[in-house]
Amino acid sequence: MTMKEVQGLAGAPWEKPLAGRLDKLVVESEILAGNPLGDPTRRPLYVYASPGVVNGTATDVGSIYVIQGFSGQLDMWLGRTAFEPTVIERFDAMFSDRERECPDGVLVFVDAWTSLGGSQFINSGATGDYADYICDEIVPFVDDRYQTASSPAHRGIAGKSSGGYGAMVLPMLRPDLFGALASHAGDALFEVCYLPEFGRAARSLRDNFGGSIDNFKREFATLETLNWDRHGELINLYGMAAAYSPDPDRPGEVLLPFDPSTGRLDEDVWALWLEHDPVRMAPRHAQALRGLRRIYLDAGRSDEYFLDLGAQAFAAELEKLGVAHTLELFDGRHGGISYRYPAAICELLRVI
Repeated sequence: MTMKEVQGLAGAPWEKPLAGRLDKLVVESEILAGNPLGDPTRRPLYVYASPGVVNGTATDVGSIYVIQGFSGQLDMWLGRTAFEPTVIERFDAMFSDRERECPDGVLVFVDAWTSLGGSQFINSGATGDYADYICDEIVPFVDDRYQTASSPAHRGIAGKSSGGYGAMVLPMLRPDLFGALASHAGDALFEVCYLPEFGRAARSLRDNFGGSIDNFKREFATLETLNWDRHGELINLYGMAAAYSPDPDRPGEVLLPFDPSTGRLDEDVWALWLEHDPVRMAPRHAQALRGLRRIYLDAGRSDEYFLDLGAQAFAAELEKLGVAHTLELFDGRHGGISYRYPAAICELLRVI
C-alpha cells in the first residue's frame, strides 16, 4: 500500500479545528523602541474571534485581554499537556458549550515578554514601558481592526500568576480602558509571596556567583541551557526587581531589596516593591476599583507561592473599600489550573 497525503488538519488529539478563528498577527511597537534591554519591538499578537464574530452574527462585542505568567512567551498558549486541550482549544470550546452559554467576544493574547522573563505589565526604567505598550498601542489597534465595543465598560483583562498581577493592577492604573478583571493566583501580599525567596536568592548569589548579581547577569545572558537549580531563584528575583525597583540613576539596572552579601532586607528598596503590591495599591485606587463591573479572583489552596493568601488579602481590602468581588479557593497548586480560565472569561463576557 502507498501512503498518501491528505488535506486539512490531523484533528484531535493533535490539532482540533476551531469553531472560532485565531489570528496570529505581528505588530511593531513604537513605545518599546529603545527599551533598556534592547528587546524586540516586533511582537506577536494573537487575537481569537468567537464563532458569532466570525460569522457576523455578533458585533460590538466585549474584548478580554489575556496575559501570561512570568517567563511566558505568546506561543506557549498553543502548548499541549498530555490528555488535555490547549488553552486556545479550551476557550474555543466554551463558546459552543450550551450549558455555559458564553456570550460572543474577542480574546486578545498579548506578548509582554522580556529577556529577563517578563515585565509584570507595568512601566519600568529597567525593562520598558509595557503598560503603555498594552494600553496605548495594543488596545486601539484591536478596536480599530475588530468588531469590539471600544469603551472600558466592554473591555476586561485576565491572567494567572504575574498575569494575574497585571490583571489586578492595570484596571487600577487605567480605569479609562478596563472595566472588569479576572486574576488567577495573581502576585499579591508581597511579604508572603516574595519575601521568603530572598534568603534562597542570597544563598544562590553567595554559593554560585561570588555574591555578585553582575556575575549572575553575565552568565544568564550567555546560557545555552537553563539550570533551574542554579538560576531559578535569581531569575525570578531579578525580574521582579526590574519591575518594582529599577535604579533611577542607571537605566536598565536594578536595586536589590536585600544586601547580596548577607541577605539582610534593604528597607528602602523593599518599600519600593510594596508600593506595587495590589493589596497596598487598592486603597489608593478605590474609585477605579468601585467602577469595575466584575472582579473575579481565585487561587489554589496549596499554591506554592501562597498566592491563595494574596488573593484573600486583596479581597479583604476590596471588602473594606466596599468593592464588589468574588473569591474562590479550590483544591490545587500553582500549576495545572488552566481549566479554570474559561469560567472566568465567561464571567467577564457576561457583564461587559
